[in-house]
Amino acid sequence: MLLNHGIHLGYCTNIHRGETWEETWNGLKNYTLRVKDRVSGGKPYGIGLRLSHQAAQELSAPGKIDEFKAWLEANGCYVFTINGFPYGSFHGTRVKEHVFKPDWSTPERLEYTNLLFDILAQLLPPGVSGSVSTLPGSHKTFNVGGDELQAIFSNLRQCREHIEKVASKSGHDLHLGLEPEPLGLFETSGETLKFFGLYFDRNPQDRDFLKFVGLNYDTCHLAIEFEDAQTALKRITENGIRLSKLHFSSALKLKPTPENVAKLHAFDEPVYFHQVIASYGKEEPLRRFKDLPDALQFAATSPGSLGEEWRVHFHIPIHAQPGGGFDSTRDHLIGAMDWLAQNPTKCQHIEMETYTWEVLPQEMRSGDVVDQLVREYEWTLAEMASRNLTIKSS
Repeated sequence: MLLNHGIHLGYCTNIHRGETWEETWNGLKNYTLRVKDRVSGGKPYGIGLRLSHQAAQELSAPGKIDEFKAWLEANGCYVFTINGFPYGSFHGTRVKEHVFKPDWSTPERLEYTNLLFDILAQLLPPGVSGSVSTLPGSHKTFNVGGDELQAIFSNLRQCREHIEKVASKSGHDLHLGLEPEPLGLFETSGETLKFFGLYFDRNPQDRDFLKFVGLNYDTCHLAIEFEDAQTALKRITENGIRLSKLHFSSALKLKPTPENVAKLHAFDEPVYFHQVIASYGKEEPLRRFKDLPDALQFAATSPGSLGEEWRVHFHIPIHAQPGGGFDSTRDHLIGAMDWLAQNPTKCQHIEMETYTWEVLPQEMRSGDVVDQLVREYEWTLAEMASRNLTIKSS
């Protein structure tokens, strides 16, 4: 939906199962339209679309995009952004490190992302910019060396060139958002600046790169890194990096007491990566764990060395606090909203992204998935209205 200052808000449809185009479209029909009917007030409703590689190929078949565009128009919907981070399966099977594959050192990632922009340019309404979010190059465990880094930069440059051609032909402002994530090739605001700096060291003539390639800032991910939202966002944008999209999301945080660590086992599930970062105080380095089982194993063997606070990459509903000895990183999300209120033209795309519905502990599920999404809209719109970021009712 369109808010003040040209901001578009939607939820990311990666919360719903769908690896084929038919499955993806059925998710829009069965869930997204029900959410729209309860939150849009009859106004055009923005969709944050998730397309797997298979779904993107199938949607590109002759006649399919026109068919989908007609459906969007008939139902008062429009697509303004696509989540292009997960290439393949994203529900019901082990995702974990596979969500980073193929990474940006491969032609498969380049071809997939280019295809998403080809599709997006055809779906966008007139005058609406379009974004695609993607992984932060690669993952730290993939042993990225000089050759791989050069391939990543080369593919990103080729992607930028493709985006520019599609943007010029379509007349739309199009942009790619690289998404920092814990243990990604870059995960903090400092590593983000270093990555972009290295790109320009190797491609000093690519002056238009930042027009088409920027950052997808996920408030869960940077909160896990113990960063302050306003400081990080200011640092990123003042260094010329475009804020392509904001992901509104929250993570778990807790004091690692024996009781809380025991309760944390309920969040240990086999599908997604749940990286853990532990703080030992302002003057001490952070300790990073690749996944929740690694952190739980460390707690079992070194119970006296757990630090002051843990933050866990487990997306939880943004409208509700977890309770039971746990807290959330909602303060970082609120900080990002405060920054946006002060800089409302810096980012036009916002997605709420709580994709973990199927693996949430039962007590954290509020009604069915549509009920949860409606509550996330209600909470988000109320918070944004208090910052003059939503259109007031007449």
